Amino acid sequence: MAGWPIDLWNEWAIQILVLLSFMLQVVLFVFAGIRRREASPVLRLLLWLAYQLADSTAIYALGLLSLNSFPREHQLVPFWAPFLLLHLGGPDNITAYSLEDSKLWKRHLLTVFVQVLGAAYVLYKHIAGRGNLVLAAIFMFVVGVVKYAERIWALRCSTMDSIRSSLNNSRGRNDHYTIPNGVKGKFHEQVLLELAHSLFHFCKLKLVDSSVNMDHPNLVRSRLDWSDIWKLIEMELSLLYDILYTKAAVVHTWYGYCIRFMTPFATAGALLLFHFSNGLGGLSGVDVAITYALLGGALFMEVTALLGAIGSTWTLAFLCALPMRCSWLRHALVCSGRWHRLRRLLLTLSRLDIRTRRRWSGTIGQYNLLHLCACGSSDPLRRLAEILGLKERWNKLHYSRTLVVSEVVKKLVFNRHGTLVSRSSHVNALGLLRAKWGKWALAKNELYDEVFKDCDHLLGVELQEGILIWHIATDVFLANRENKEDTAAAHDVVAAIKALSNYMMFLLVRRPDLLPGLVLNRIYQLTCENLVEIWHGSLQREKLAVILYREKKTLDFNSSELRVRYGVEVAEKLIQQEKAGPTDILGVLLDVWMDFLSYAANRCSRESYVNRLNNGGELIAILWLMAAHFEPQNRASSR
Repeated sequence: MAGWPIDLWNEWAIQILVLLSFMLQVVLFVFAGIRRREASPVLRLLLWLAYQLADSTAIYALGLLSLNSFPREHQLVPFWAPFLLLHLGGPDNITAYSLEDSKLWKRHLLTVFVQVLGAAYVLYKHIAGRGNLVLAAIFMFVVGVVKYAERIWALRCSTMDSIRSSLNNSRGRNDHYTIPNGVKGKFHEQVLLELAHSLFHFCKLKLVDSSVNMDHPNLVRSRLDWSDIWKLIEMELSLLYDILYTKAAVVHTWYGYCIRFMTPFATAGALLLFHFSNGLGGLSGVDVAITYALLGGALFMEVTALLGAIGSTWTLAFLCALPMRCSWLRHALVCSGRWHRLRRLLLTLSRLDIRTRRRWSGTIGQYNLLHLCACGSSDPLRRLAEILGLKERWNKLHYSRTLVVSEVVKKLVFNRHGTLVSRSSHVNALGLLRAKWGKWALAKNELYDEVFKDCDHLLGVELQEGILIWHIATDVFLANRENKEDTAAAHDVVAAIKALSNYMMFLLVRRPDLLPGLVLNRIYQLTCENLVEIWHGSLQREKLAVILYREKKTLDFNSSELRVRYGVEVAEKLIQQEKAGPTDILGVLLDVWMDFLSYAANRCSRESYVNRLNNGGELIAILWLMAAHFEPQNRASSR
């Protein structure tokens, strides 16, 4: 009795594995799209597990098929071998979970040959001479091999070398879409998406670190509203996601479209041939049901893939870029309006909202150091984490939150960043910012020479050190400034300052790979310890920022960690300048944080940004790509 699980596995192992492989494909097909936007950790864990298990399950099942012999009632089992190849090919909406998967495409290529030979051996050994079932097996075998090979090709196309090569091969080709003459102002989402396709080569150029074309027209900045430019950049990043993490680079080619049209008919033919095969009555009912499920599921996914490919704006980009000898096809589908009508129909049937599908998640992480250090240790979960040696990880997760970025903050960030990167005096010939973070903002407001002269240490030697100092300074300044009865505009600026300060701190703590320069984790820990000591040493239960400023002369700052002292010193200088007037210190502080953010976006590794595209994206990635649309003007004027 105790051995029934082993008996069950021995008798039904292949059936269990094939069904598991099929269910994993369904999970990937349904949930792969959540990576475009920030999703719940549970769904992301489910998707990650499905991706990790999918290949190994199918390969293990193929191995069992090649080793086993089957009694008469299970003679249908070898017919499942081609479906396992199809599962190894995966759905169109996910090829790689991370960039590292694409780099291993050669290893996958070797696996293709082994698995295809294994499946062919299974069919030859067990299916030969079985009438209609042989033809159905051949149909599905061809489909499985083609889709499996297509996945490997898509992985190869998503590598940096392949993207660079594709740009070299397409040099000299004109943009296929431009802003219509006389049109200015707000644009429809569909128009912006088509324009994003037209400008997508700038996004790829930025990714592979190639020089941007000097002849890039200035139409985008001169004729689009700031919010439309923001949406345009979000859509370009979404297209980049398609290239890196899905089969888009392969699907939207002549070969890809031919495969999309062929596979549904081949799968439907296999389903009909199986349905009308002789001798199904003597086979296991469970095996027959599994076969129908495999055929029906495959047909549904292939038809969905065909409709998705036809209705994608990638197809419009493909048609518009056709050479002159194929212009008849462009006129028949695009100029006549047939493709646009078909796309609207498909969007209606799928209830897909392009306003959200191709957009950034719209949230940024927030992490406030003073809030962390002023919280007591009474939380039982925090004490448990400390006992288990997970205190630091608990603090990072528990005290992080997300903030929906308002349109006001977006506009402020857009204008300040655009001003910074669009002037040739601020960037060199390579598009890199000339000045150290914070210097431009202070110099612009005539504070660098007058107030912060010989105080470079207050900006930090490394970027992360500067973020720590100015994050503390921001909280202390905002908590102790006298003029808190500001206008609505000033409140918007304060909200933007807090959002950017906490966001940069979030990047330092949770996303250090998105910041250039050295990682200063030990300095961060010492700063936390110093702040905790100050908080616990105070008899007053006021805001930590108030205590730091009011008792700055009597506090015992840790001599081994001076960043808290530097932060209070910066805050004191800002408060004094605001009292003296007439400098807009809030504007200065916002400029400083934009300096930090722009410097990080300008100097960090490109792979760090695109790695975050499969988790909803980041604000810093939008600013990174925004520079590509401003750089040509800088470089032209600096030549």
